[in-house]
Formats: sequence, C-alpha cells, structure tokens
Amino acid sequence: MGGDGQSFGFGDIFETFFGGGGQRGPRSRAERGQDALLRVELNFDEAIFGVEKSIPVDTAVLCDTCNGSCAKPGTSPRLCDICQGSGQVQTQVRSLLGAMVTSSPCGSCRGYGHVIPEPCLDCRGQGRVRARRDIELKIPAGVEDGIRLQLAGSGEVGFGGGPSGDLYVDISIAPHQFFGRSADDLTCELELPLHEAVLGTLVKVKTFDGEIDIQIPAGSQSGESVTVKGKGFGRLRQSGRGDLVVTLSVKIPTKLDSKQKELFRTLAGIRKSDTAGLVPRKSGTFQGRRRG
Repeated sequence: MGGDGQSFGFGDIFETFFGGGGQRGPRSRAERGQDALLRVELNFDEAIFGVEKSIPVDTAVLCDTCNGSCAKPGTSPRLCDICQGSGQVQTQVRSLLGAMVTSSPCGSCRGYGHVIPEPCLDCRGQGRVRARRDIELKIPAGVEDGIRLQLAGSGEVGFGGGPSGDLYVDISIAPHQFFGRSADDLTCELELPLHEAVLGTLVKVKTFDGEIDIQIPAGSQSGESVTVKGKGFGRLRQSGRGDLVVTLSVKIPTKLDSKQKELFRTLAGIRKSDTAGLVPRKSGTFQGRRRG
C-alpha cells in the first residue's frame, strides 16, 4: 500500500501492461463539434447601447435527412459481426509468462460496435452537413474593442450528431470622427471662440443621445473639461452609463480687421495687470537632465 492509502494489486499490473486498463466497451459515434471564431465590427452607438445582430455564418449543422444517425432513412446501424457490438477484439499472444490476451479497437467498426451498411447520402454518413445559418448575437452595452465573447453550444455540430462546440466572437469598434473612449466615458473636444470662453455660453452638441445643451462657464481655459453625467458608454455587466467628457479648446483668432484690433488694444489697456509669466511647476513633476 502506498503512502496515499491506495493499493496496487497484481491484477492491476496485468491490466496496465496487457490492455485490460484501457477503454471498455464501444466508443460513441457522436463527437463534440469544433469551436468557431467570428469577428464582428460595431459602431460607437452599438457599443454604447448594445445591439442584437443576426450574422450569417458557414458552419456544420445537423443533417436534416438522417437527424444525425449517419444512416440512410429507413435503415439503421447494424451490430458488428466481428466484435459483436463490444467495439473490441481480443488477440491471444504467447510470451515468457505464458499465453496472454490483449484487447484492441475493432478494425471493422473502428471501435463503435456497430457498422452503417447504408450511409446517408446527404451527409455521407457523418450526421452533419455544411450550411449557412444565422447566428443571433446579443451584444451587451459597454463592450470594449478587442473583447472576446463566448456563446456556449453555438459552434459546429459534432460528427455523428454530437454536441455543438462553442462560438467565440471577437469585437472590434470602428473609430469615430469626433468621439473617443476612456473606460466607460465618451470623450470629445469642443472648440470655442475666444469671446465665448471668456464670457461663457450655452452650446448645442449633437451626441448619440440626440442634441444636448452644454453649459460653458465664463473664463474657461483650453484643456479644461465639462462633464455631462450619464451620456457615456453602458457599464458592462453593471447598471448605468459612464459620462460624456468634453475637453475645451479655445480658438485664438489669427486674422483681425482694424476694428477688432482696436478693441483688443482697448481691452489690453484696461487689463494692464495681465502679464506673461512662468507657471510654477507642480511637485513631483519630472525634471529632465541637461546634456553636456
């Protein structure tokens, strides 16, 4: 008896070395089907809200003629004459220890125990055929670019009408002209004329939720952002949505007529205290070394 409490008898040795420890009885003709991989590209709105799609795919499906039995309609598998349904044949061999009997899969039925004298003509005795079928995909809100979804049992039907494999769906999201993504937030950049940044304004922006109003505070600076709650991507496997984060970019005019220049000169005269100066560094900011 070994240290794990299990015994190993003399009969086990013979089973291991002379075939008794292998598969007993016929093996099943039905085999699990292969997994399949599908790539699907989504638009931003489909990733934000989720979408249901019907995707045509070429795959292996159950043979309607024989319903997976592999036999021609009106016929049935027949018991193997060689192994009598056991799927195994025994052979007696002589060795130094005397006559030994070994078992191996039957070559006539290939270990199935039955033979099919008249295979189905449509599937050629495989129980499945190649066909195009529609896969119904329910893609949840908030999926990210590069994520892989698994649909159990939606892959190829197995040989002999065996269970289907799984379907894996790789998601890619097409880039958008104006919008980007940061985690669950929808991002964009809004360009503001100088006077609107100074005085503040109400801007109408077309989003995936329709046209919304965004309040720009007076004195807004380039690089600052305005957040609109709940207008971002759906949260995957959670409730609610991320936010819409609008980054402001103040547009400085480059071409002014004489009247506009005079107005700016007047403003400059009024705000003489506004002068150029270095901005203090924040603590922890990396300081580059000077090359000698």
